[in-house]
Amino acid sequence: MTDTKQDKVLIFDTTLRDGEQSPGATMTHEEKLEIAAALDEMGVDIIEAGFPIASEGDFNAVSEIAKNSKNSVICGLSRANFKDIDRNWEAVKHAAQPRIHTFIGTSPLHRAIPNLTMDEMADRIHETVTHARNLCDNVQWSPMDATRTEHDYLCRVVEIAIKAGATTINIPDTVGYTAPRESADLIRMLLERVPGADEVVFSTHCHNDLGMATANSLAAVEAGARQIECTINGLGERAGNTALEEVVMALRVRNDIMPYATGIDTTKIMKLSRRVATVSGFPVQYNKAIVGKNAFLHESGIHQDGVLKNVETFEIMKPADIGLNEDNIVLGKHSGRAALKSKLSALGIDLGQNQLNDIFVRFKDLADRKKEVYEDDLWTLIRDAEDETPDRLELKDLKVICGTGGQSAEMVMIVDGEEKRAETTGDGPVDACFNAVKELFPHKAKLELYQVHAVTQGTDAQATVSVRLNEDGRIVTGQSADTDTVVASVKAYIHALNRLLVRRGKVGEGADNREISYKDVS
Repeated sequence: MTDTKQDKVLIFDTTLRDGEQSPGATMTHEEKLEIAAALDEMGVDIIEAGFPIASEGDFNAVSEIAKNSKNSVICGLSRANFKDIDRNWEAVKHAAQPRIHTFIGTSPLHRAIPNLTMDEMADRIHETVTHARNLCDNVQWSPMDATRTEHDYLCRVVEIAIKAGATTINIPDTVGYTAPRESADLIRMLLERVPGADEVVFSTHCHNDLGMATANSLAAVEAGARQIECTINGLGERAGNTALEEVVMALRVRNDIMPYATGIDTTKIMKLSRRVATVSGFPVQYNKAIVGKNAFLHESGIHQDGVLKNVETFEIMKPADIGLNEDNIVLGKHSGRAALKSKLSALGIDLGQNQLNDIFVRFKDLADRKKEVYEDDLWTLIRDAEDETPDRLELKDLKVICGTGGQSAEMVMIVDGEEKRAETTGDGPVDACFNAVKELFPHKAKLELYQVHAVTQGTDAQATVSVRLNEDGRIVTGQSADTDTVVASVKAYIHALNRLLVRRGKVGEGADNREISYKDVS
């Protein structure tokens, strides 16, 4: 007998069946075996491995998963006919714990498809569930579109399925139409009205068309359901299904109001989530609960200061609980000094208050120009700030025009405290800018190297430009970083010239040709 007050909730994962039905999410045979093994290791109670009658490939995958499973019940799906059920059994019978899952649509809309009367459908349910039970002692039955089925008829067919030998009754919200209160009331009604309901496990399968799949599943559990059908990342038809990671972590975090346990090893969730996203080709949205990239990240200065003092101020679960050990602080334009100082400390950089204030100003300026500031960006800021070269030359303003009609630059530069202007052209925007520098500060140095690379990813990446000049054997290297590659190029060129001026002051003409580098950022 099933006690609806028991504290164990069974997790039924259908990533390999319903999840793979997402258009474009088809997995290879090897990928299915890999995902199944990970689910089995994670502690999923039941794995719906596929739809064996659908194709030879699906049959082979279900069959091999059944042979390889160590812990989980292995289940296959079949329609309400003997051919489907027989094929299903041939695939799952190799499992240590096999299950046959069979279904039929019971709502008025779905009854009309096979053109069956209520009595004819009831007879078919009795025959097919009986046939499945004669093959396997673990049978699950689902009245598809149950949430839009007349209550009296739903109670009738559920009773028939139980009497025919079904051990699990799954109540699907096939089109994601129901709301949490309705979901709970439906389970409660079936438990109260259907004879033998206390002898089986009631399950729920909720789609996310209105964004309520997880809420509906948990409401059903509170009403007495003890199995939740779900998928990794909520993968599934249309808007997807209840997400495994959401229900598992909700049961764990809110055990004060939902004191129900699962056997899932939550530390494996993130790894499996990322793998499913890769093999299915369905990336996880950044702000998705639990497994989204931003789920444990904080950019706001107020939030960052709070989590640095006590992580529980803005986090209800630990990243490590799902196997995530990444930093939870994201540096951006909303970040404050506390977050910057913490990030620098993590990099092994300890600054005095004045130095921190200086770097913070530079950091804010950079953060206003790019979405996220990365560790390499910080190293660049630190190294630029540490440079003690006196700036006799300084870029004040720059306007560049480029296109098929030609390239030109309008530049304002400070030369030994005097503001100078120039308008020049060139073979490209960088060449035009370098020509402007030469006009404002004439020199004989030859450009030996010009190199650009992105410090970080993305179209707003901070570019680092390296420039090497040679003036009569004096070799100097200048580097600078900016989200604007042309600006970074000009700054690197000017910094190299500033280094050249330092060399002129330290040694006589042609005294040596040793290289002086301007703050290597690599």
